[in-house]
Amino acid sequence: MLMKLRYIKFNIKPGLLFIAVLFLLALGSCKKALDTAPDGKISLDEVFADHDKTGAYLNNCYGNIPLKGLHYFFWSRGPVEWCDDAWDTDAEAESWIKSGRMYNGVASAASHPILEFDDARNGAYWDRYWNSIYMCSYFLSRIDKATVRTEVDRKRWAAEAHLLRAYYYSELLKWFGAVLPIEREPFSFTTDFSKLKKASYYEVVKFIIEDCDAALATAELPWRITTGAQGERVTKAMAEAIKSKMILFAASPLNNGGQNYWQEAYQINKIALQNLRDHGYALYTQVNFPQTYLSDVAFIGPDKDPHAALYNEYFNQAMDYTDQPVDKETIYQLGGGGPAWITDGIGAQAGYKSGTCPSQELVDAYETKDGQPILNLSNPYLDEQHLLPNYNTANTLYNPQDPYSNRDPRFYATIYYNGSKRNCWWGFNEVAESAENFPGAAGQRTRIIATWMGEPQTGLDATVRSKTRTGYYERKFLHPNSGENFNIEPAPAKLFRLGEVLLNFAEAAANAGQTEDAYAAVNEIRSRVGMPGLPTGLSQAELIVRVQNERRVELALEENRYFDVRRWTTPGGDLSKTDKWITAAAITRNPNGSYTYGRRTVRSTPRACYTNKFLWVPIPLNEASRLLGSTGQNWQNPGW
Repeated sequence: MLMKLRYIKFNIKPGLLFIAVLFLLALGSCKKALDTAPDGKISLDEVFADHDKTGAYLNNCYGNIPLKGLHYFFWSRGPVEWCDDAWDTDAEAESWIKSGRMYNGVASAASHPILEFDDARNGAYWDRYWNSIYMCSYFLSRIDKATVRTEVDRKRWAAEAHLLRAYYYSELLKWFGAVLPIEREPFSFTTDFSKLKKASYYEVVKFIIEDCDAALATAELPWRITTGAQGERVTKAMAEAIKSKMILFAASPLNNGGQNYWQEAYQINKIALQNLRDHGYALYTQVNFPQTYLSDVAFIGPDKDPHAALYNEYFNQAMDYTDQPVDKETIYQLGGGGPAWITDGIGAQAGYKSGTCPSQELVDAYETKDGQPILNLSNPYLDEQHLLPNYNTANTLYNPQDPYSNRDPRFYATIYYNGSKRNCWWGFNEVAESAENFPGAAGQRTRIIATWMGEPQTGLDATVRSKTRTGYYERKFLHPNSGENFNIEPAPAKLFRLGEVLLNFAEAAANAGQTEDAYAAVNEIRSRVGMPGLPTGLSQAELIVRVQNERRVELALEENRYFDVRRWTTPGGDLSKTDKWITAAAITRNPNGSYTYGRRTVRSTPRACYTNKFLWVPIPLNEASRLLGSTGQNWQNPGW
């Protein structure tokens, strides 16, 4: 019988981490793992002599999968706010925590915000992921001879360990790059660490694919989880999603070592996408809860736009574990959503903080509903600070003084902007200076979200935590009416979904010259939200730029952008065009009630986390020193 994850679990200390390069035992213990009685501990031999304990060891291999989403430190979205997608209001109010330190460049190999321990299994990735890789490798070294009741369990558990190891390696590659050895067998005290070698990015990706293929070749591993009791277990679908993502990353300019892997990326993605479709994965294309997302008080898009409603609904519903799920798009999710309406919505609602404030740059990425970009995507700004937009002259629908009309439905589903509305419990009485909303008493009501400079509750402000830094608020993961009297948390973060795989395929196809497939994949994404297909006849370079922008819009605020802007950069480049300056909508309310729209930088100085060294997170200083001492090689990332 298969057990639910984390429910049969005990404290296992599994021997050595990779950081055993440093001659430390896993989990920081200096004792032999699982010491025997009389202190109540059991040996690893005893673990693998018992079915339930063997399964519990595997459960511990799951223990470092991060919750992500809103679960970064202090209810933050982490990488979403460390790229040009958004600005974190805590950067000024609490400059000692991660966003403030990232923006101010307060980071070193000895003390880096991303390297530090965080709750919800985010942060401290080097330690966490090598710990789990060791455990997966050790499990695989023992499972063939372990006492397991059925061969079905033995084979499925081995497949899960292969896939979990692939996942942790993929995460290490995304954050740290090609500074990793390949660990097929668990390291031990007798390992000759002087012979450790850094594998290339591509070699590590091939190892990840090898592990994924081992999982895919296992008949006992399912394609979909169909019962809640197994809700957090990995599947073949996740294996295809990891392959899809990581071969794309290997082919990208930052990681390809001067080699062209686009044709391989295209082929792997083509097969992955087809296998997912063949096993029932499909885009979420129907509003299933119209009573909520198309109600008179949902205000998702103009005139109850069903495309905006379904997109917002998808991100506010957890995937269901049945053989006929409503959500056929989500491949893997984990963990709860967090208190979004308190910490990551419109701060005035609860009087606390707004958290994620989408950038003007993200808003600029949304096309008008006729499919025309707002800006010239190849060169979107005429100045370094992004205050001079390079408008697309072919766009006839966009008006800079009426900037939120006629936009892609995903814009309305993702962002609260000046003039949008929200119906929920507001914990304050309006004052006369809030012209759009006065009079209004505390309680359940509809409020116009006014973000002009000087608006007392929701206006643009440089320091107040509850207000917006950018003129925008996040709504993608916020239930339309959640509040003090309707405490609905958002759905768990969707770590993998079919929409991303489609865009991986489109990007690989465009770069491989397979333009017909690239068009088809992007247009499938666009069609589900009522956007017209891309114009035919684009050059390969133009198509790649449009695919990249589609990725930005479709995956907005899902932390993909942080890694995308990096992998699209060359090893000697930096992020000065995207992440150095973040801009805001500078809106003035005129005496007659109209608005004048302008732009301003969020602050007068640029972010400091745009330079070349911020393409990668550094290896922790003590780790890098020990690796140097053991191997005679410098393993540290450039600049650190």
